[in-house]
Amino acid sequence: MDETIEADICVIGAGSGGLSVAAGAAQLGAPTVLVEADRMGGDCLNVGCVPSKSLIAAAGHAHAMRQGGPFGVAPVEPAVDMKAVKRHIDEVIAGIAPHDSVERFEGLGVKVIKARARFTGPQEVEAGGQRIKARRFVIATGSRPAVPPVEGLDAVQYFTNETIFANDVLPEHLIVMGGGPIGAELAQAYRRLGARVTILDLGPLMPKDDPELVAVVRASLEADGVEILDRIEVVRVEPGPVVVIRVDGEERRVAGSHLLVATGRKPNIEDLGLDEAGIAHDKRGITVSAGLKTSNAKVFAIGDVAGGLQFTHVAGYHAGLVIRNALFRLPIEAKPGTVPWVTYTDPELASVGLSEAQAKAEGIAHEVVRWPFAENDRARTERATAGLVKLVVSRRGRVLGAAIAGANAGELILPWVMAVQQQAKVSTMASLIAPYPTLGEAGKRAAGAYFTPRLFSSRTRKLVGFLRWFG
Repeated sequence: MDETIEADICVIGAGSGGLSVAAGAAQLGAPTVLVEADRMGGDCLNVGCVPSKSLIAAAGHAHAMRQGGPFGVAPVEPAVDMKAVKRHIDEVIAGIAPHDSVERFEGLGVKVIKARARFTGPQEVEAGGQRIKARRFVIATGSRPAVPPVEGLDAVQYFTNETIFANDVLPEHLIVMGGGPIGAELAQAYRRLGARVTILDLGPLMPKDDPELVAVVRASLEADGVEILDRIEVVRVEPGPVVVIRVDGEERRVAGSHLLVATGRKPNIEDLGLDEAGIAHDKRGITVSAGLKTSNAKVFAIGDVAGGLQFTHVAGYHAGLVIRNALFRLPIEAKPGTVPWVTYTDPELASVGLSEAQAKAEGIAHEVVRWPFAENDRARTERATAGLVKLVVSRRGRVLGAAIAGANAGELILPWVMAVQQQAKVSTMASLIAPYPTLGEAGKRAAGAYFTPRLFSSRTRKLVGFLRWFG
C-alpha cells in the first residue's frame, strides 16, 4: 500500500445515496473519503432515471404531434431522428453531470478515489493501492440489471437499461422482456417514437401496483399500439431475436428486430470483501437493521444494495438518516411504508402508503374512496380524463395510503406523501383550498368524497330539519 488515509466517513459508491452522504458529511466538517470505480452519478444519472425520462420526454413530443386533432390542430406524423434523440439524452446528462463530478466533490473537501473498493477487515478498505481507515463506512454500491437464466439468451444481442440509452437506431420491432415499471415506460416510449413494441411478462403487468390503477396504464399502452402478452412463460430465445413463449400450454414464436431485457435488478455486492468485514448478505443484498446498520456496527448500507425499495429517492432518504446517526448520534429508523413511487408512463401511476390489497391482507379496517379524473375540469380542458385518485382511509379517518393513475400523477402524489407520513386525517386534505382549475383538485375532491355519505345521510338531514326550528 502506498499510503493510509484516515477519515470519519468512507463512502463506497458515488450514486445518488453515496454522493448525498459524502456531500453532507464534508460540508459538516467530517473528513470524508468517496470511492467510485465507475462513473460519478451512478445508475440514475448515467443509465437510469435521467436518460429514461429524457427519452420519455422525446416520445411525448412525438405523440403530441399525432394527437392534435381534438384540439383543432392538424395531426402530423413526426419524423423521428434517433441520433438526435440520443443527442438530447446525452445533453441532459451532460448538463447534470457537473453537479456530481469529481471536481465538485473535491471542492467540497471530499477525498475522491477512482478505484474499486474492497474491505480487508472490519474497519479497513483498500482502493487503488491505498488503505482507508474510517470510524464509519457507508456502502452505496447500488444495483444492476438482473438477466434471467433463459435458454439461448446469452447467444443473442440484447439491451438492458445500461445499454439502451446508447442506442441511436429506431427498432423495427422491439421485444421487451419484463412488464415492470422499466419495461412499461420504455415500451411506451419506443412505441411513440415509431417502433412496433411487444411486452412479454410472466405475471400481470406492473404486479406491485394496484390492479385497478394498472388497468388505466394498460389501456393507454394498448391504445398506443403496444402488444402486451403477460401471464406467459418464456421458453427460450433464438437468433433473430425470436422469443419462444408458452401460452396456455402451447408454444408461440415472437420475432423482433431488437430485444430489451427489463426483468428486475440485483445488488452490487460482489468483490467487496463483505465476509472479511463481517457483513451479512444474501442474494437480495446486504442485511441491515431498521437503522440501516449492517452486522458490522461500523458499517451502514443504503439504497438498492440494502435489499429494499430500489428508487433514487430512497437512497437519498437513507443518506439523510445516516448523516443524522453517524455525525449527530441521533437514533434513526427507515420507514419504507411512507416511501412513494412513480411509474412514468402516460398516464403516470403514483402510490404511497398502504394499498387496498395490503390493508385487506393486514386485517386493517378501512374504507376506499375514489375520484375520477373525468370529473376534474382541468383534466377535461387537457383531454386527459383517463384515471382516478384512490384513497385508503382508516375507520377513524386517517389517510393510510393513496394512489393516482392519471396525468401528472407523480406531481400530484406529494401532498398525499405528507398526509401518510404525518398520519393526517382525510378531513385535513378535504379542507385544503385548491386553485381552480387544477388537476390537484381531484385529490381534494377524493378527500371530500369520504364525507359525502356521512354529510348527506338521513341522520344529517334530520339534524338540519331540527335546527330549522330555531330560525
